[in-house]
Amino acid sequence: MVNPPLNVARLAALDAAQAARVMNAVREATLAGQRGPVAPRPVIEQSWGRMLRSGVDPERDCRSGLLPPEEVRRRREESPLRHVLPVLREGLLSVADVAQHIMVVADAEGRVLWREGSGPVLRKADGLGFELGADWREDVVGTNGVGTPAVVRRPVQVFAAEHFVRSHTSWTCTGAPITDPRDGRLLGVVDVSGPLETMHPATLAWVDSVAKLAEARLRELHLTSLERLRAVAAPVLARLAGRALVVDRDGWAAAVTGMPYVRRVGLPKSLVPGRRWLPSLGWCAVEPLCGGWLLRADEEPHTASSSRVVLDLTRPERAAVTVSAGSSAGTWSRELSPRHAELLFLLAEHPGGRGAAELAGDLFGDPSRTVTVRAEMSRIRRYLGGLLQHRPYRFSEAADIELLLPENPRDLLPRSAAGAVERRRVALMEDRPAPA
Repeated sequence: MVNPPLNVARLAALDAAQAARVMNAVREATLAGQRGPVAPRPVIEQSWGRMLRSGVDPERDCRSGLLPPEEVRRRREESPLRHVLPVLREGLLSVADVAQHIMVVADAEGRVLWREGSGPVLRKADGLGFELGADWREDVVGTNGVGTPAVVRRPVQVFAAEHFVRSHTSWTCTGAPITDPRDGRLLGVVDVSGPLETMHPATLAWVDSVAKLAEARLRELHLTSLERLRAVAAPVLARLAGRALVVDRDGWAAAVTGMPYVRRVGLPKSLVPGRRWLPSLGWCAVEPLCGGWLLRADEEPHTASSSRVVLDLTRPERAAVTVSAGSSAGTWSRELSPRHAELLFLLAEHPGGRGAAELAGDLFGDPSRTVTVRAEMSRIRRYLGGLLQHRPYRFSEAADIELLLPENPRDLLPRSAAGAVERRRVALMEDRPAPA
């Protein structure tokens, strides 16, 4: 009989020390391959499984080198999270300092960029290597309140021996991811940490609520900036004939003329004025505009004669697609949602194309779920444009497709439960050479 998972929050609220002892027994039994007095929570058990597979040593305090101060400053200046620091401070710091906690804000790569709060707790954090510029990704320091929420993309509380590495087991961490409200891209994680006796069951909801307030603030700032750009664009577009649109520096549309509205245009990493090829529009005249770009599309849109599409699945949870169409056209990349990564992977695996029913069967084991497939494919075509054909869905013959797979087959789209993906994982495992 399988033991039920431990309700850590309830037990810790009554007796933190007893909860820590129970959790330590669970951790020791699990690491020894035995059944503990209770089962770890699923989110913790799954994280421990990832740590064991990746080779993180539970008995060794592993730390990466700190970023130089100038690199921390550069990342701060480039991070959208700098705009929501007032929201995070107002929502978390006043309580955190009284409760003997610290607030930590890390970027999408797990690097600590800001760290504030109780002085004594900050000094304790120094002893754990929880410092500015430190790398707190899960596969570097084990299960924790920064790295684990970044992997599972939801709030996580890690109490005492739920931490994978022993040196962290006197600590409690509660982190929540902050995503870009425009496209769901992970921007970073906000975490509240402190000694284990400060653990409170309400902390998880508290941190999650403040993270959502930060996302709402980012959404408000985005809409305000588009309104400003729209006011600048209106007289410019009024003088133009043909298809044209004005986008901000990230490709979000503020205004269009002569064509249906598009929400976003994929832009090269370093866009410069001139004639450029964009997947969703074809060849365009690109002109700078205050706060964005004016894109004037050719009257006869077409796909570039030769395009290279790289589908990069080498990083678990960070799938991306990169498109290039020659040195003059530039290159652009986009981080993919788990569903879009699954669909593009399936199309890369089937060059001849897949119908909506076939893709539904691949993903859900149910060929009738074509509505979901068509909706997602429509969203993908908004940014891949003519590079993606339909009836059946397939990559354009003009595109050279390169599929990059992870070294460990288990890391292939790890969040996917699709039967077709699982079968590919198994096939990759069988093709791996035996260890020497």
